[in-house]
Amino acid sequence: MVTNLLKCRLSGETLARAVVRLAILLIVLGNARAALSQQNAAEEAAARRAVLARLPPDAAKRVFGSATTPAPGPADAIGTFTKGCLAGAVELPADGPNWQVMRPSRNRAWGHPLTIGFIEKLAAAGAGLGWPGLLVGDIGQPRGGPMLTGHSSHQMGLDADLWLTPMPEQRLAPAERDEMRAADVVAESGDDIDPQRWRPEHRKLIEAAAHEPGVDRIFVNPAIKRELCREAGREAAADHGWLRLIRPWWGHNYHFHTRLGCPGGDPECHNPVPPPPPGDGCGKELDWWFTPEAKHPEPGPERKPLRVADLPARCAALAPPHGP
Repeated sequence: MVTNLLKCRLSGETLARAVVRLAILLIVLGNARAALSQQNAAEEAAARRAVLARLPPDAAKRVFGSATTPAPGPADAIGTFTKGCLAGAVELPADGPNWQVMRPSRNRAWGHPLTIGFIEKLAAAGAGLGWPGLLVGDIGQPRGGPMLTGHSSHQMGLDADLWLTPMPEQRLAPAERDEMRAADVVAESGDDIDPQRWRPEHRKLIEAAAHEPGVDRIFVNPAIKRELCREAGREAAADHGWLRLIRPWWGHNYHFHTRLGCPGGDPECHNPVPPPPPGDGCGKELDWWFTPEAKHPEPGPERKPLRVADLPARCAALAPPHGP
């Protein structure tokens, strides 16, 4: 599998970049949960109990997953997307003129101020494109860090999951937001979108997100990337440069995952992943995702949980009190 991944996914990159990307791929494969956004409050609580039962007291997931308030001080993203934390986090209000926060019981609507501003701006832009409003999934924890369930990233408050379900006209009660299922816009085969659920406004919203300053990349299901390439191809005179930031990834059939790059004023924030390669990513690079190797990847090895001491040194100071 490793050889084929390097050949099919990383052609044209330097060996050093290939090793970095492969390492990140193995990390995510080992921790993937395709239907995370579908878990309701009871399912999420059960998953948390199961994880807590086997974690040591100083496990970073346990410590940062128990934080209920942000760390004081100015906003500062520390570490990397999969090994970091966040100071000065801001919470996205549960309700805005063009958004509603989903799964409120998770307490994951915290992010870097730039991320919160990005979501608010995209929600307003979406309204002008015919999108009725954003249903916002996981952003990050009050102090960032590893989560008890689901993500291996989302640790510095620069990632956000935005549902592909249009916001309903009515304001949902907290219990409804914890129970409502997200719409799956990918066909059962996984080879294409579901034409009964996919709408032109999906493309407009994702394209608008890709045009926002500071966006590093946007993860979508490979079938969604294929549809975006198809729709953009019908507009020969249009600028397709935005497609370069749209990266296919496992899962992501219920939401698209936006990631901002490290803020210029946060010197301890590091992005180990090279920028997306030139081009729109609609050729052979995309074709690989529909091969048996990609559709049925080998499971990654089970990894030991990160300890607080494994995170950047400043994260230990931001961690809430915990046992020895």
